[in-house]
Amino acid sequence: MFLSVFDLFKIGVGPSSSHTVGPMVAAARFLDDLYAAGTGDETARLVCRLHGSLAFTGKGHGTDTAVILGLLGARPNEVDPDAIDGLVEGVRSSGLLVMAGGRPVPFDTEKDIEFDYGPPLAGHANGLRFAAYDERGKELLSRTYYSVGGGFVVEDDELNNFARNGLNEAVDMPHGFRTAEEMLVMGEASGKSIARMKLENECQRQPEADVRAGLDTIWRAMNQCIERGLVQEGTLPGGLKVKRRAKQLLASLEAERGLNMRLEHTIMDWISLYALAVNEENAAGGRVVTAPTNGAAGIIPATLRYYLEFCPGASTENLHKFLLTAAAIGGLIKTNASISGAEVGCQGEVGSASSMAAAGLCAVLGGTNAQIENAAEIAIEHHLGMTCDPVGGLVQVPCIERNAMGAVKAVNAASLALRGDGTHFVPLDSAIETMRQTGVDMLSKYKETSEGGLAVNVTEC
Repeated sequence: MFLSVFDLFKIGVGPSSSHTVGPMVAAARFLDDLYAAGTGDETARLVCRLHGSLAFTGKGHGTDTAVILGLLGARPNEVDPDAIDGLVEGVRSSGLLVMAGGRPVPFDTEKDIEFDYGPPLAGHANGLRFAAYDERGKELLSRTYYSVGGGFVVEDDELNNFARNGLNEAVDMPHGFRTAEEMLVMGEASGKSIARMKLENECQRQPEADVRAGLDTIWRAMNQCIERGLVQEGTLPGGLKVKRRAKQLLASLEAERGLNMRLEHTIMDWISLYALAVNEENAAGGRVVTAPTNGAAGIIPATLRYYLEFCPGASTENLHKFLLTAAAIGGLIKTNASISGAEVGCQGEVGSASSMAAAGLCAVLGGTNAQIENAAEIAIEHHLGMTCDPVGGLVQVPCIERNAMGAVKAVNAASLALRGDGTHFVPLDSAIETMRQTGVDMLSKYKETSEGGLAVNVTEC
């Protein structure tokens, strides 16, 4: 099994990795296929149909916007968030879409992007189908893609191979663990940490210097997202009129610094602050890092920022260890269960991120491999059954606060694991499998469709 750290941590834009980043990638990929087939210059019409969760919450998640951007040739890691509204409005007002290949085609944003509220496609809850036609209405090419969480996009024939090898071709890894048990056995046999084994796997793909430079880029993007979120104010888009809180919370916390009245548990407010800052940026369509998804993007940055600012002896040299360890755990969850809210509910997003963050924090605080596995298990176990029920189909309520809670749980889980010797009752593999089974049993109305939970019990203002 190999899911790269750069598969799990991808720089993109909000508000959703599965509903925004994935569809943008799929649209761009369809254009690549269209031109590769030699039919790009014959195209006179483009149509996209959204299925399953992409249809039910696509409006609130900006899926239609993402499709337009992808067809224009935009990439999630390159598009300027401040330019998005102008690009999309240009297509809407003109009725023309200039494809990435340079050919303008008529495009009605209300008719050529269809939200299909029928049964989801068989492959995955997040399905979308593209088709291109010539001037006579003859179909030139059609493709079906699945946005399977975290910005990953696959076609039907890629689903099974993706589960085995991720997005990469099958290559023997020095530490090719598929389960947490195998990971611990390999670590014991080699005497290497989880981070070291993950790094050596990554170095099968590219030089170590490139891996480390990439990790620096990922953390820089995460931290910049925190910093942007701390200074922004106003109301988030979408109609719920949710106010940004990070800037005001920061001012309150800074005012208390140095005062004897500060409570010990105020540290939790700092952790929450960093998570809120990231997820308010995500909800506003800003630049974020999937960690492992956009909906849960604040947990790992918040936990890592907590380590750097509040843990004695913290060192930036440990950033790589944190991210590599977190990615190892994320790869296990993605391979053996899911990180998709549309597939298993929010336990797969916030639960996975909290588990990854707990493992990373435990590692940089000196935890053994067994303690790291224990920390990851504690965090995911106590998110089991969490539904994905975004109010108004927006990644705002309860998503933003859930990131704050997930980050605090991650710190708690790491702390508990470090107080023990690594032995515990429930193995991480069992917790991951339980999450998978719970997701299978969970009603679809609790899996990012906004048809159940808070989404139907909270009156929109």
